Amino acid sequence: MEPFKNVFNAELVASMARHLSGAGPFEADRFQTLAMDGLEALELKARSRHIADALEACLPSDFVAACAQMVAALHDNETSKGWEAQGSDHGIRGWAMLPMGEYVARHGQDHFDLSLQTLAAFTSGFSSEFDVRPFLDADLPRAMGHVTRWAQDENEHLRRLASEGTRPRLPWGMQLKGLIADPAPILPVLDALRDDPSEYVRRSVANNLNDIAKDHPDLVARIAADWLVDASPARVKLVRHACRTLIKVGHPGALAAFGYHPPKLRASLAVTPATARMGDDLCLDLTLAGTNAAPQALVVDYVLHYVRARGKTGPKVFKWTQLELAPDAPRTLTRVHKLREVTTRRHYPGLHRIEAQVNGQVVAEAAFTLLPETGTGFPSET
Repeated sequence: MEPFKNVFNAELVASMARHLSGAGPFEADRFQTLAMDGLEALELKARSRHIADALEACLPSDFVAACAQMVAALHDNETSKGWEAQGSDHGIRGWAMLPMGEYVARHGQDHFDLSLQTLAAFTSGFSSEFDVRPFLDADLPRAMGHVTRWAQDENEHLRRLASEGTRPRLPWGMQLKGLIADPAPILPVLDALRDDPSEYVRRSVANNLNDIAKDHPDLVARIAADWLVDASPARVKLVRHACRTLIKVGHPGALAAFGYHPPKLRASLAVTPATARMGDDLCLDLTLAGTNAAPQALVVDYVLHYVRARGKTGPKVFKWTQLELAPDAPRTLTRVHKLREVTTRRHYPGLHRIEAQVNGQVVAEAAFTLLPETGTGFPSET
């Protein structure tokens, strides 16, 4: 599979040069030389920054003129949908616009409103969610005036920008510390978009709420309970995705919003084999028996407490299942957990606890011992 960073390549640079030079004064040959010099050695984000450096050298020194030229070079999005193309006879679009957005973010603070208008124009061809963030950080009330208008725009890409650009903890993007501390300014925008006709927009709203939940879990649980009243299936899906982290960690308010209450049951958990090595499969058998007279809606997870360096442990929650437990009808659930190396986690030998978690509460636990491997690079106990 070709590395993703190769979206920034000679063809993309040539397309940018062609369309920018067709829209105004632009040193196309110099731009291509600067952009391609050392590009192959860089990773994805570094390539974008490198091309933005070349834009700085070759666009007009007047920022207003540079913005007008970049907008004039954009793809005619009425002729094609989506962001797949890097450029064509119709203009610039797709990944080629990422360095253009960075150029605006770097130089636009003295032209605040023009910069946000330019990024809004870019958004139909490629999201500007990373580049609006310095403006939100610099002057939140002024930037939110633009965001509020975007949320009402007929273009779904711009409506999504209103949500995605204001995510407090956007992956790959700068954190918005003001909104992490107090997300109140973005809540009216999310409320306005919660029933948006585009799932693309609604999913962004869910991701924004999931970001907020990491710092304000009780707030998001209350929002979830409110939004679920007389909710359409589309909104229920949005709220469930927004609460995925809260549900995974067993937040009582989020669970209650979906009808999951503290369980009344007896439980036992067995894990086999009792000792294992990397590459083995663990079998988890969980038996649940209700102790009340009414059926119970249950969300079942298991928590594996991984041994870490120096003997410490760290928990990771794994989804298991959802079910309704009838009274006087015990259920036995079986799950296979594969002990495999992954790039995001190192495995250390030692005693590993596994907890069965039902509606956010630990109801049973068991353990197994992970044995050290020899001659394979597996971390030893020392």
